Amino acid sequence: MIALVGVVALSTTLPLAEGNDTVPAEAEFSGTLVKRVDGKKYQAQVFAKGDRLRLEYKYAIRTELGFSAIEIIRPDLGERWYVLPQQKQLLVLPITDDTLSMRAELAGETSRTAVGDAAVAGRAALLFDVQVERQGLHERFYEWVDVEIGVVLKLVSQDRNWSFEYERIRLSPQSTRYFEKPPGYRKRPGGMNQGREE
Repeated sequence: MIALVGVVALSTTLPLAEGNDTVPAEAEFSGTLVKRVDGKKYQAQVFAKGDRLRLEYKYAIRTELGFSAIEIIRPDLGERWYVLPQQKQLLVLPITDDTLSMRAELAGETSRTAVGDAAVAGRAALLFDVQVERQGLHERFYEWVDVEIGVVLKLVSQDRNWSFEYERIRLSPQSTRYFEKPPGYRKRPGGMNQGREE
C-alpha cells in the first residue's frame, strides 16, 4: 500500500535563482496530475486557487471511514480533507512533511541549484536540483518550476521510485467553493493510517 497524500507543490513565490524568492502571485488553474510510486501510477484532476488544492482521483483512496475520490488541501488550516459523501463527513488529517509543500521550496530543503531552462506540459519551466533533509534522511529531487505562475510542474526523486508531473494545465479562475467544506458535512479527525491507496 502506498501513501498518497497531497501530491502537488504550488508556489506563491518562485525562486528564479538561488537566494531569490520573489514572484508571480496566486495561480488559479485546473490540470491533470500523474503520480508514480514504486512502479504504480495514480491520476487525479487538480483544481488550484492560490495555496488551496482540490484533487479528484481517478480511483478512490481507501480510508478508515470508507473510500474517498476527493481530497482538499488547506495549508492555511494545516489540514487536508478526504470527502466521504456516503457519511457526509470530511476525514481531517494534518499536513505533514510527506504532504508536499505548497511552495516551490520543499520541506527540509538544504540546497537548491538552478540547472537550466526546460518545458513540462507544454509550459516553460526552470529545472532545479534540490536537496532536502527530513528526520535525518537526505533526499535529492529534480524540480521543474513554471516560469510564469510558479507552479511546480514536475518533481522527481533521484533516490527512490517516486515522481509527479502535470500532463496538462489550463489557467482559469476556480470557484472558492471547490476548497470549502461541503454544506451539511461534519469534520472528523483521522488516525495515522489515512490516505492509503489500494
